[in-house]
Amino acid sequence: MSPLHLHASPGEVAERVLLPGDPGRARWIAEQYFTHPRLYSDHRGLLGYTGRFRGVEISVQTSGMGGPSAAIVTEELIQLGAKQLLRVGTCGALQPSVGPADLVIAQAAVPLDGTSRQYLGGDPYAPAASYPLLERSVRAARAKGWPYQVGLIATEDAFYAENPQRRAALRQRGVLAVEMEAAALLTIAALRGVQAGCLLTCSNPVGEAFIAPEALQQGVAAMVEVALEALSSPAGEA
Repeated sequence: MSPLHLHASPGEVAERVLLPGDPGRARWIAEQYFTHPRLYSDHRGLLGYTGRFRGVEISVQTSGMGGPSAAIVTEELIQLGAKQLLRVGTCGALQPSVGPADLVIAQAAVPLDGTSRQYLGGDPYAPAASYPLLERSVRAARAKGWPYQVGLIATEDAFYAENPQRRAALRQRGVLAVEMEAAALLTIAALRGVQAGCLLTCSNPVGEAFIAPEALQQGVAAMVEVALEALSSPAGEA
């Protein structure tokens, strides 16, 4: 039987998976970068494709928005045989040093979301990226030459629940950016014994409006290329 939400069978999903939140971005990645992409699931708009990048089989799977959706998708991908999961999403900057369309490579996520809290029963925990994926992502970003930073991010639930005091506290603690899915992904990956990481493109610099779609797309393309290089690296066998 296929899982409840991802209508796919074992063997249809690659061991290495990119996780964008947006189904349109999943389709774009498959069409732009994969050789002979094939759709394995479109149930509930959670588009999933498998293809090859430089001869390596990779899937791209929509995670949806927020921790609950990302957690369901992560659990079901693991059921289907995924072993390396790399989120590719967007973020709002907390530090002025993170510029428009810059790449943020997460070392760990401050878990301010309800999903990871439910998994952990409220226990203190630091959801961290798997070092092999982190190392390969940094190496690929350095080779590409796109502006990037490596460090802490924060995961929150409510996109429009702005809290200036919380943002100021996170900024003082060195957190680079905020997004909505990474803590759940990294927590579940650790609990299930698989590798996971997170790459983000800055769509909302500190004190500025959201960047233009053209500039964002340029940053997203750079991020996806870094992610594909990291996932397709021979070191991915480790």
